[in-house]
Amino acid sequence: METNPLKITELVLRDAHQSLLATRMRTEDMLPIAEKLDQVGFFSLEMWGGATFDTCIRFLNEDPWERARALKKKMPNTPFQMLLRGQNTVGYRHYADDIVERFVKQSVDVGINIFRIFDALNDFRNIETAVNTVKKCGETVEGCISYTVSPFHNIELYLKMGTRLEEMGSDILCIKDMAGLLTPDVTKTLVTELKKNIKIPIHLHTHATTGLVGMNMQCAIEAGVDMVDTAISSLSMGTSHYATECIVAALKDTPRDTGLDLNLLEEINNYFTEVRKNYAEFESDFKGVDINILKSQIPGGMISNMENQLREQNALDKLEEVLKEVPRVRKDMGYPPLVTPTSQIVGSQATLNVLTGERYKIITKETRQCVLGNYGKLPAPIDEELMNKVSADGKVTDCRPADLLDPEWGTVCKELGDQYTSEEDRLTYALFPKVALKFFEARGKPQPKAAAAQTNAPVAAAPAGSAVYSVRVNGKDYTVEVAAGGAASPAPAVTAPAALPVAAPAASNGSPLVAPLPGSIFSMKCKQGDAVNEGDTILVMESMKMESEITAHQSGTIQSVLVKEGDSVQTGDELVIIG
Repeated sequence: METNPLKITELVLRDAHQSLLATRMRTEDMLPIAEKLDQVGFFSLEMWGGATFDTCIRFLNEDPWERARALKKKMPNTPFQMLLRGQNTVGYRHYADDIVERFVKQSVDVGINIFRIFDALNDFRNIETAVNTVKKCGETVEGCISYTVSPFHNIELYLKMGTRLEEMGSDILCIKDMAGLLTPDVTKTLVTELKKNIKIPIHLHTHATTGLVGMNMQCAIEAGVDMVDTAISSLSMGTSHYATECIVAALKDTPRDTGLDLNLLEEINNYFTEVRKNYAEFESDFKGVDINILKSQIPGGMISNMENQLREQNALDKLEEVLKEVPRVRKDMGYPPLVTPTSQIVGSQATLNVLTGERYKIITKETRQCVLGNYGKLPAPIDEELMNKVSADGKVTDCRPADLLDPEWGTVCKELGDQYTSEEDRLTYALFPKVALKFFEARGKPQPKAAAAQTNAPVAAAPAGSAVYSVRVNGKDYTVEVAAGGAASPAPAVTAPAALPVAAPAASNGSPLVAPLPGSIFSMKCKQGDAVNEGDTILVMESMKMESEITAHQSGTIQSVLVKEGDSVQTGDELVIIG
């Protein structure tokens, strides 16, 4: 019997927990099982890229470069795979070529072997630098088709993309179905036709969200797909992926037998069953099947993160409304495939449209840049009304967006001076400047695990017989003095934390500009005494990882500035007083 074993890429250390647990799995929960993962014989193990880099420094106080190194020591035999967003690397904007090149080289140095490289718009000009750099480093390029469904996407277009990716030097072609939009018939046709048109191996990445994943996998296998992505069963299905053990069991004693040991996989599964319990607070409420995802097209990794963002903003009840708004925004923006960063751009814009009660009342900087062609060429025409709000002349960028960027490395080195001089720290800063500086300051220090309405350890000295605690209630931080025995003192001292401004009373002849959404103050564009006109940008807020310009609601003079860069604010908080 002629055999053609199906190769398996295991996703438990990256996309599985990104899809189910908002990317929060810590390195300390990966290392104890690493040696067993290394024994399985996977084609590759995806353990980096996507949102892991951002989450490590933003939420986990972990160095992502150290994660890769630590895992490689435990898993020397299994090729490491990462997801690379082309010119966006692991960030949310286009970076200059010198940053992309340095990032790829450093990723190789810490142990990455296979680079799954994609562009959110399938504009392959945006992956050229990354592809060429990986080839120069002697590692494997897996070029991606970002699969989506729209009036402007079809099999013929995807075949052209596959041929182009092979011509560019891809060693493997990936069909990246990030939202689980494939159907059995399309899967079989697409894999069959691609096998006829290209010579490189074909790798299928798809999610279980719509419930069609098992049938799609079977059709792909019958059509000759070479590799598939799966997740160990305790972190599979839902918004994640098909279970590894199911594929292994289904193909046993067939010509496509994977050869993997189910007993060893069972040990690994039992381990992650316990690990998952550590992240219950980040669990998505979505645990079953939702065929409506075929309409919203929201990727698996986006749903749990979107739920978490809405929860932090006390707006989880708006989720259904946001899910309905996403396809409308996507159509307005020219039907981009929904994958990072376009999934975040479209998702955040849809969320703003819902939270503010008015479509495009606030347009994020990233939405503007995407509409103007600064992320690449969009698949379809832009909605005329949206374009008019974004641009007065309707001109869009038609060259490769990175061609408009000056080299950035020199500026990074100048800004950091003699601080944080390692290549890795400087790359981290280049990708996420403000988040990186906060991370560098906190790195190596123990971090409290804040939870809603729970107290942390005492955070300040207090009078005898009492203690001071940091408390988070409904997303807001407070400092509370508690008397001995746990009872609140007769006049409990409850104050806003130092990082949060205490709004000054509005001047009698002034009018407050209030925060239209929860977030943090990214940058201030005004100071006390400045004259402003209605519509001028007063400050920039960061919310859901996107930047939004907050404009003056009236003309006048800035009488008071009530916030500063880095402050956290809630909807309705006063920002400045204009009189």
